[in-house]
Amino acid sequence: MSTENAKIALVTGGGSGIGLSAAKALEAIGFTVILAGRNKEKLDQAVKLFAAGQAVARQLDVTSPESVAALFQDIQETFGRLDVLFNNAGNNVKDVPIDELPVEDWLSVINTNLTGVFLCTQAAVKLMKQQSPQGGRIINNGSISAQSPRPNSAPYTASKHAITGLTKSTALDGRAFNIACGQIDVGNAATDMGNKALAGRMQADGHIAEEPVIPVERVGEAVAFMAGLPLDTNVLTMTVMASAMPLVGRG
Repeated sequence: MSTENAKIALVTGGGSGIGLSAAKALEAIGFTVILAGRNKEKLDQAVKLFAAGQAVARQLDVTSPESVAALFQDIQETFGRLDVLFNNAGNNVKDVPIDELPVEDWLSVINTNLTGVFLCTQAAVKLMKQQSPQGGRIINNGSISAQSPRPNSAPYTASKHAITGLTKSTALDGRAFNIACGQIDVGNAATDMGNKALAGRMQADGHIAEEPVIPVERVGEAVAFMAGLPLDTNVLTMTVMASAMPLVGRG
């Protein structure tokens, strides 16, 4: 694989859904994409959807500092740089009232959705600061739960609200090093998780209502738009959702 003058993007949770859609959209604008995730078999299958040499699969557990460090060492040795990181890997648990939530479920979500993003961001910033030319872009998947919660969603909502703070802190701290950081908040998209909205989701007043979804390709296109901007321009936050989704006016 030739990496000379290539733009390199890393997508966590890249084997399916939003991650894979974003990776395909990044390929379309000229990136070589590293698909990272826990399921190597799924990643290997995903790589077959790309043009020869435009994608590679790497196993990654975002909750493990050792796994993250090993991946970024591999990226530096193999590609020499990283231009875009899309922190997309995420986890959720069954919606339950906060007083019934097992602490193990809380930790599972926070470790993946927040600590995992921190670990990958920390490693990316370190690499982007020392590479030449210096700089790069980090895009975090915030979810619209970063703006407004669903009922009985304490761990997921808390993790995504925290991502907003981490995004802004990274954007601020990265300024001096030509590192831009932004966040995309996604509504219901046509993925295994997003399609649950079609069967009905609990609303703020407790009733169940069907919600619209958008094609997952729209999300990938939005990520590619953010990634394709010059580093002197940053989309700090973007919300992508079905026009009829009941986010505005919840409650």
